[in-house]
Amino acid sequence: MDQWGRFEEYVGRLMEQEQIAGAAVAVSRHGELLYEKGFGLRDLETKEPVSPDTVFGIASITKSFTALAIMQLEEAGVLSVDDPVTDYLPEFSLAALQDPSRVRIRHLLSHTTGLAPIFRREELCKLNDHLSYVAEEEHLCLGEPGEYFSYCNDTFLLLGLIVERVTGKLFRRHMTSELLDRLEMNRSTFSLEEVARLSDVSVPYVKKAGGGWEKVAWPVLGNYEVGGGIRSNVRDLLTYGELYVNGGSCRGSRLVRPETLARMWQPVHQIGRKTSYGYALTTTRDYVGRTLVEHGGGQPGVSSHFGFVPEEGLVAVVLTNVANVPVRNIWLAAIHQVLGLPPEHREKEPRYPATSEELSRFVGTYTSAEGGHLRIYLEEGAPVAEIEGQPVSLRASDPRTLVMEPMELPLPFFWKTGEKAWAVRFGSRMLTRASEK
Repeated sequence: MDQWGRFEEYVGRLMEQEQIAGAAVAVSRHGELLYEKGFGLRDLETKEPVSPDTVFGIASITKSFTALAIMQLEEAGVLSVDDPVTDYLPEFSLAALQDPSRVRIRHLLSHTTGLAPIFRREELCKLNDHLSYVAEEEHLCLGEPGEYFSYCNDTFLLLGLIVERVTGKLFRRHMTSELLDRLEMNRSTFSLEEVARLSDVSVPYVKKAGGGWEKVAWPVLGNYEVGGGIRSNVRDLLTYGELYVNGGSCRGSRLVRPETLARMWQPVHQIGRKTSYGYALTTTRDYVGRTLVEHGGGQPGVSSHFGFVPEEGLVAVVLTNVANVPVRNIWLAAIHQVLGLPPEHREKEPRYPATSEELSRFVGTYTSAEGGHLRIYLEEGAPVAEIEGQPVSLRASDPRTLVMEPMELPLPFFWKTGEKAWAVRFGSRMLTRASEK
């Protein structure tokens, strides 16, 4: 078996188990390509295989590009992330917040504005219209700016409007000229029209309830392209990743100073025992003695993961053409391959012997206006999560946290008053209690 044979066996098993039609993986170290390969099919009808050049959606990996653009503008003296959003968007307001000037640009970057996930309005394609939507509707507020971390695409995308206001250019035009073009990411684009003109492009799929796949159209994201609109491939994203491990330089030119860039993955809000969210990047400290910096993404027909290990100069990217699959497992396996760990290695959450009274405090149904739904119930005294109609076994890791055992994914719960939790963070989104059942 060659050096990457065990990794490839693991990917093959996972793709079969999770019904992943096609995937591409690429890994580099200090700018040197270590591995690249396509797995499965980019088109199930034509049986065309995935290659390292295959274009996929990258979904929320796009957010780090937007954050990087903001950091470049700060470095140029155009703005500061500590500035109030209202300095650049005077119309900005939130119905639940009396003083909107308390929301800073850094709150948009780190999903800490206090706004819960809200209903998506993908028909809105002018960023000014989204500013009105955020201001005029009665959206659920979780707390004060900086108090809670929760994904809110609708406030994050206001960063695109700030870019437009201070540069005088359309968001996607600025991003293309200042990042994609300068990095020579020539098979990366925000434009679906350009995607249609490219060769070797993946077909997006969603899994059917009874098994198999259903072909779907590329989502037309409207304003949400600010946080999820780039289509790319693993080779281009390796180039992008080299920027982070090479101190802001790539292709012989410096795009940003290393100290400016490094602020993107400094902890802003703790979201796990060793994990924090920064500016569109998640950082895990002391992961087998290293630092993991990463971000994933998901859309209809897209599951993606990107990240790097700064101490090792290591960058890894995984892109797939199927929604809602555990792509991070493949990404971790690639990282583990280089670090000399088994593909299946996981750092386990602790075990906590919760009493039946403690477990009853978690029970309930939690939702968000964006469409998130999670039901927690007890079965023979053990906690269970119902996710998309499927039961997932849980265990407690402390008095306020349950863990999804198959993935070792912690679910932190939150209390304000009363015996029952009022909210849970599921992945990156806060869901609030909708019922006791």
